[in-house]
Amino acid sequence: MNQQAKNLHLNEALHLFELFDWWYPQKLVEETGLKADRVKYLIKLRKEFKTAAKENQSKLTIEQTYILENFSQGLSFHEYKKLQELLPTSVDGNKFLFVDLFAGIGGIRKPFSKVGGKCVLTCEWDEYAQKTYKANWQSCEEHQFVSDIKTITQPKDQDDTPLTGKKQANYIAKAMPDHDVLLAGFPCQPFSIAGVSKKNALNRVHGFDCPDQGQLFFDICRILMVKQPPVAVLENVKNLKSHNNGTTFQVIKEVISNLPDHQETLFSKKIFKDKQAYWIANLNDDKPDPKIIDGIHYVPQHRERIVLLCIRADIVKKLDLDKKIDLRDIPKPQSRPTLKDILEPNTKVDDKYTLTPKLWQYLYNYAAKHKAKGNGFGYGMVTRNTTDVTRTLSARYYKDGSEILINQDDMKTDKLKCGRPRRMTPQECSRLMGFVSKDEEFKIPVSDTRAYKQFGNSVVVPVFQAVADLISPYLTTIIKSNE
Repeated sequence: MNQQAKNLHLNEALHLFELFDWWYPQKLVEETGLKADRVKYLIKLRKEFKTAAKENQSKLTIEQTYILENFSQGLSFHEYKKLQELLPTSVDGNKFLFVDLFAGIGGIRKPFSKVGGKCVLTCEWDEYAQKTYKANWQSCEEHQFVSDIKTITQPKDQDDTPLTGKKQANYIAKAMPDHDVLLAGFPCQPFSIAGVSKKNALNRVHGFDCPDQGQLFFDICRILMVKQPPVAVLENVKNLKSHNNGTTFQVIKEVISNLPDHQETLFSKKIFKDKQAYWIANLNDDKPDPKIIDGIHYVPQHRERIVLLCIRADIVKKLDLDKKIDLRDIPKPQSRPTLKDILEPNTKVDDKYTLTPKLWQYLYNYAAKHKAKGNGFGYGMVTRNTTDVTRTLSARYYKDGSEILINQDDMKTDKLKCGRPRRMTPQECSRLMGFVSKDEEFKIPVSDTRAYKQFGNSVVVPVFQAVADLISPYLTTIIKSNE
């Protein structure tokens, strides 16, 4: 084998080897049919490979090359084909560059890749969400994956002292790649109704006062100030508008719309003279507010989210985009999938998703108690072969599934399932969130519990496909005007 062929062979093996970073052992067993002991051995080999790496060295060490060759040559044809099927596919285009911040499992990335974007940086804090993201989206060679955005936006010197002013801005300019579109579904927990209630119960601060998550909006603004991408798309919960009696949203609008005026907040001092603010589509529209989009138009799920479509003010003025782009023009399909298009027949779903008698009795009694008091608390039940619409899938779905229970009264001959509802499977959740259709499979390399959290924290993908489709016809002109 010549050197070029050998390099190609090792490169392919390297991609297959990465699967063992992302997939839970049991999930690999289920997906590939490999025996558990075999999977355990290959995972051990992968760990040895990573241990053999040298710090700050991009090339393979001699020991790594040996391990990689051992891995590759030891695979049977069946194992090779099964692992190859799990490799992520490329969805990127080459029309524009974008960064995907607070990315979750890629719900906003997919639509912007579909309209021709190439993702050059992804930021996601949760290590399990990273696994699902990497298992589904193949990135270009120059792509960077960052866990903590603050390593870019709030750098420190060798003495662990935070950089400010021009030094901070210069660091951001170098560390953050150039991009045309910034996507950011910044953490919603500090602003969501459930998140605020939980923090209040624990006597913790919320909103901008939350030090870990609430301040991340300002990290987005630091990037916008320094890199000045032509377009930014921000997403959060509907409650962002009313949080703290509307003060939180007023701050967000003020900072984005008058970005250069807030340099002292972002960098501790005024350092720029020629930076632009951003125009926000439909900023002053209120009732109805087209910035709040309900997923019900695209999937059978009631899920309202606020979308801030921001374009640099000088570009808007130059191209008269404030007269051309309107969120009220977001395309909505004439029909959408039904629960029958999303849910498997109850006969085909594993028994483990059916609620236990104890849990079902608890939820039933809890709902009856609150109904007697005139409250609306309780479970949400839907039936597969109907026009039912589910409640909002939340990150707590793994606990009891109460917000979306699937009726199983059709299972009269099954003593286990008859009379007791079930949870959705994680794959059904992927369809309810619009990641895939029923004819496709979303790769879920993590446990059911982790998967439920990830889908509950994600976005309805077709909503952002509609946003991407709205802005797509103008992107080429916008990017050219920025050159």
